[in-house]
Amino acid sequence: MSATSASRATVLAQIQRAAHDLGFARVGICNSSPFVRGEHALRQWLSAGHHATMDYMAEHDRGRLETVMPTAASLICVALAYPGPETASDTVAAYARGADYHQVLRERLNRLSASLTKIIGHPVHSRACVDSAPLLEREAAMRAGIAFVGKSTMAIVPDLGSHILLGELVTDVLLPTTPSARARCGRCTACLDACPTRAFPEAFVLDARRCVSYLTIEHKGPIPRDLRAAIGTRIFGCDICQQACPYNGGSRSQPGEPAFAPRRELTNTTLADILHMGSKPYRRLVARSPLARVSRNQMARNAAIALGNGGDPKSVPALANAAVGHKSPLVRSHATWALGRFTSPQAQAALEDALCDNDLSVREEARVALTTTEEC
Repeated sequence: MSATSASRATVLAQIQRAAHDLGFARVGICNSSPFVRGEHALRQWLSAGHHATMDYMAEHDRGRLETVMPTAASLICVALAYPGPETASDTVAAYARGADYHQVLRERLNRLSASLTKIIGHPVHSRACVDSAPLLEREAAMRAGIAFVGKSTMAIVPDLGSHILLGELVTDVLLPTTPSARARCGRCTACLDACPTRAFPEAFVLDARRCVSYLTIEHKGPIPRDLRAAIGTRIFGCDICQQACPYNGGSRSQPGEPAFAPRRELTNTTLADILHMGSKPYRRLVARSPLARVSRNQMARNAAIALGNGGDPKSVPALANAAVGHKSPLVRSHATWALGRFTSPQAQAALEDALCDNDLSVREEARVALTTTEEC
């Protein structure tokens, strides 16, 4: 089908107006031809093992819209701004502090689909996509002209920065397209230089195995010991490469979406609370939030690392209790590691107790921590 009931320029203007009325900061349209460059880059990334345990990244042909919808003819790409990080020491990435962006974006994209039907003048088949769909969305955003892909692999809107969330509406209508965007990083390497775990082997390539976001969200097992200190006090995601980006340094042309403002449940919860949180309180904490992607034990593991890196002696009692009393060996082992960051008698006593744990990983963490303490 094609947009024949009105001029292409009028159709484009009406779609853009409808998207802006829904709160989207940017909207663009691209055709359904394969994302050849993106497909090639994805294959190289997978071959290098940079996807870590995210095997689902190889399960679909992400460079072709037909994978998402067989009758795809056009792709409407949108960007929704969210409030940036408040401080450099935020424990939760800015995008995850508010409502679940999947729900917010999907609901608005469905409303955009309804508007598209009215604009075209006949029923339209479409599918709303967020980052859970098998689609190279940053490639699509660049082709549609709403953002370019930076050296950090983040999508960047020049006068908004990278604090945006992308969404797509795949449709069977042949729509007018918008000019593509071009890369604008120049010689800047601020994001690459700022990464605390050196997760960028080169510009435009992220090694998830070293990325704080991957380690605190997607990785379900023990976090490599040599990377724990660099994680700092972050328990869900990381904003460091974005904070370093000059495009995030000035005033924004549009404020962040209010739905993504920090939730009270999160701001009133301490790391020690998370370390010992029960099932029901944890479900309340993460309900209707991106945090729900992480299990309670994973989040407690992350909180233990954060408390160890925070260096506050007041954290020792909570860590000691977790090291000897938490049901999860994953949490006990990371709490034991964290205790090794302290030299107080209570920390040392808890490490001695951990040497008798029935789990090998906990005993090993205690042995390493005590050996390191003796050497100091």
